[in-house]
Amino acid sequence: MIDKVADSVAQALGHVADGSTVMVGGFGTAGIPDELIGGLLAQGARELTIVNNNAGDGEEGLAGLLKAGRVRKIICSFPRQATSHVFDALYRSGKIELELVPQGNLAERIRAAGAGIGAFFSPTGYGTELARNPDGSPKETRTIHGKNYVLEHPIHGDLALIKAERGDRWGNLSYRMAARNFGPVMATACKTTVASVHCIVELGGIDPEHIVTPGLFVSRIVRVERVATQAGATQVAGP
Repeated sequence: MIDKVADSVAQALGHVADGSTVMVGGFGTAGIPDELIGGLLAQGARELTIVNNNAGDGEEGLAGLLKAGRVRKIICSFPRQATSHVFDALYRSGKIELELVPQGNLAERIRAAGAGIGAFFSPTGYGTELARNPDGSPKETRTIHGKNYVLEHPIHGDLALIKAERGDRWGNLSYRMAARNFGPVMATACKTTVASVHCIVELGGIDPEHIVTPGLFVSRIVRVERVATQAGATQVAGP
């Protein structure tokens, strides 16, 4: 019997090797798998390459992983915001590597990995510093129908950490509104995908038309409590 439900975050994560490339879902405050990030911090893997929309906020979550010195490189589209002081200090002191990728290219590079696409041409970044590889060498360019393009390569990952709303024991997932963001494409681009869900339902409990990420792309799921903030107070609620 296929049953991908883990009893704990630690069990869901299992062993994460040093040097792994980890994709972390989330956009702003939507869809961030905080419990899974916390589990990765507790697990102890080091020299990680993190692929995410941003470079962390405050000192918790992804920023906490950076602060603990676990991250060697981050690939993201929005590394700096008012509260990204952990990343800022690490980058300025040369303790972390940054690969800046425009957001559309970031999503497409991840999608391309899952779709088996070897590379693709994008107009974004042509004629700018973003048309260079991380080592400083120029990326391949091409003019197609009079428009200039830059060759971009897929981003493959070892582990995807994503947050969904509902899941079943086969690993089928559905999402809540904007919490969907990068999760579905990251699940297809990684060798292992771990998803946190607020509700585990019986097989058939998710309308097939509402399944966004099929269980084929999911290795393990774990149920986490929903944390809701109302009138300045934090409450823990069930699904």
